[in-house]
Formats: sequence, C-alpha cells, structure tokens
Amino acid sequence: MARLRVVGGRPLRGTIKASGSKNAAVAAIPAALLAQGPSRLENVPAIGDVHVFVDILRELGAEIHWRGPGVLEINPNGFDSWKAPYDLVKRLRASYYLLGVLLARFGRAEVALPGGCDIGVRPIDLHLKGFRALGAEVNLEYGVVKARAGKLRGATIYLDDASVGATINIMLAASLAEGTTVIENAAREPHVVDVANYLNAMGARIHGAGTEFIRIQGVPRLVGAEHSIIPDEIEVGTYMMAAVATGGDICVENAIAKHLEAVAAKLRETGAQVETNGDWIRVKGPDRPRAANVRTLRYPGFPTDLQQPYVSVAAVADGVSVIHETIYENRFGFVSELLRMGARIKVEGRSAIVQGVEKLLGAPVRVRNDLRGGAALVVAALAAEGESEIDDLQYIERGYERLDEKLRALGAEVTRIP
Repeated sequence: MARLRVVGGRPLRGTIKASGSKNAAVAAIPAALLAQGPSRLENVPAIGDVHVFVDILRELGAEIHWRGPGVLEINPNGFDSWKAPYDLVKRLRASYYLLGVLLARFGRAEVALPGGCDIGVRPIDLHLKGFRALGAEVNLEYGVVKARAGKLRGATIYLDDASVGATINIMLAASLAEGTTVIENAAREPHVVDVANYLNAMGARIHGAGTEFIRIQGVPRLVGAEHSIIPDEIEVGTYMMAAVATGGDICVENAIAKHLEAVAAKLRETGAQVETNGDWIRVKGPDRPRAANVRTLRYPGFPTDLQQPYVSVAAVADGVSVIHETIYENRFGFVSELLRMGARIKVEGRSAIVQGVEKLLGAPVRVRNDLRGGAALVVAALAAEGESEIDDLQYIERGYERLDEKLRALGAEVTRIP
C-alpha cells in the first residue's frame, strides 16, 4: 500500500495546472460505447477510477489506447457484451453508468451494484425509476441489477432528488430511445453539462443541460467524436483549501472560475484573497483563517466533495465553525484521524462543530476508503507542524492526478512511498 510522507508547516506558493474532471471522465468514457466508430477524449485524468473504467471497457470488447498524456481513444466496434465484469464494477461508484449505456445499445444490461467511497448509503433508485419510465423491466437479483427492454421510449421523468448520477444515466439511455424524454428537477453540475456536450458532439439532441429541465430527442444512431473533458473543479477547490490552511499564495491554471463561485465566496469569508480571470484562480491565504460556517448544497451551492477538505481549514481557523452536510449521511469518518493531529472536532449527526486550534501536529494517519476524506488529511498534514504519514494513498489517487508532483511544485515537502 502506498503512503504519502508530508513535512508540514510550509506555505504553498507557485503555479500548477488542474487536471481533467474525474466526475466528467468516468461518465464520458462509458458514453463512448454508444457511438458507431471511435471517439477521442482529451484532458482525461490518469487517475485510479479512470484506469478501472478503461479495464472494464476492454473486458466488454472495446479497443482503447492512450495516444498521449490525457488523450484516450475509444473504439467500441468490438463491444458486444451486455454483462459488466463483476470484480471491476465493484471497485468504483460510477460503474452504474454502464446500465444506461448497455440498455441503449443492447436493450439488456446486467451490472452489479457499484462500489466506491464509504460515505453513506447512495441508492440508485432514481436511476432505476428512470429506466422503468423509459420502458425497461428492471430487477435486482443477488446484488446485480438486471434490466431488459424491447425498445426504450421517451418519457417525462421527475427526479425526487436532483441526482447527478441519475440525470446522466437517463441522458445516456434516452439518447438512443424512441421519442422525446424530459428530465424534470435535473442536476445542474458542470459535469452533467460536459457529458451532454459530448453526447451532442456524437449526434445526440440534448437541450437544457445545466438547468432543471433537460429535453432529449432520441436519435437512431450516434457516431464517434472528439471531446475535451472540463477541468476538475474539486481538484482545484482542494488546492484552494490547502493554500488557505497553510497561509500560502498559489495560482491554479486550467480552471473554470464560474464552477467555484460558492467556494471562492466561502474562502473570502475566512480572510483569503481570491482572484479569478476566466481560466485561472489565484488564492492568497491569511496568516490564520477566520472561522466560517458551511452548508453543503447541490450545484451551484457549496459542493459536498469539498466539505471534507474545508474541515481541515476550519481545524486551524480562529473561532468555531459549524459544517452541515446535507447530501450524504456519513462524510465525517475522517474526523477521527484529524483528532490524532490535535484537531478539536465534535460530530453530531450530519454536522461537525470545529473549534479551531493554532496549529495541528503531524501524525501517522490512514485514509478510510474515502477519497475526499483522504484529501482532507493531505490539507491538514500540509498545515501541521512536523511530519505526517498518510497511509492507503490509493484511495486519494482514485481522484487526484500526480498529487505528490503538484504539491512539490508548490513548495511542499512531500514524498510518495510505494
């Protein structure tokens, strides 16, 4: 198991470039299977979840090649199976997108319930509701979702919760369905829009992505296309948190500032200076951040995936911060590790009350099967006095490309230990 050794207490300074969005990439890669002919995806992050999805597509018969850093070519012409490989599917959450793709291509799909981070119950009921509305018969047998449809037909589908996964999955299935599908109360996250743009480049007819109402006019076939994945706003936000926690001054290039407006506003509350100019964000942290409360919300609110790194900022802030998690019920599992570093945090249900301390102390900590909780430990270790070792680094590397290299480029003393 790899681990990361961090000697903290140094302000981060310098410029780095953000990688492509993890959440967009893990939806765009299976979407390529809908096309007749090869697609070329650019700005694809070389992260753990992407590598797993590449393995899944190869098992299904697709031909995939890396054509250079961040460039992935996917040829689905040999893709001929509607049964997803169980062992690989269980390794990542986004494997549920195969359901929409396989149903659209073959009228059949067998996909095990997905794995991913241990952050609470994340049912796929809304996905299945959408498939049933499109005319599929869906059953759950021994942990495997089995779906069948003679022909998918457009329908109006209201999502009880603005689920990103369900919104994208329904878009995938409806792209090749007969007739028009309308998704009401659709998720508006940036990667929903990015996947819709990719599907439209392949010949789909999707309108309204980024709003609460998405209309999909089904088409008989899609063709391969070129598409560049958007920058990863969660990665950018994590480095922004690290700059504030360490009192640093960093610039992140290849960033879409519009996607991080809620985060920038919150960090300004802590006393940070945040400057944006379209495709870059500069963050200058204060000597010590001020306490500020956070409540996670669906986009364009404060993202749940940045709540955990923000807890590490609050841990060294002046005053008491209250962080309330509204999306998932178990996103504070990493707090026990922060306590080992001297943090003063009390968890009550979906809320954490954080009494900031003047400094954290380096300590050996472990990532507990939680990507963003692991990122929070990295932020804390960078701010702490002394040396920390973060064990089970592979969970963090599921979503952060070249983490150690980028931190060293910002002046951090970090070593990846295989």
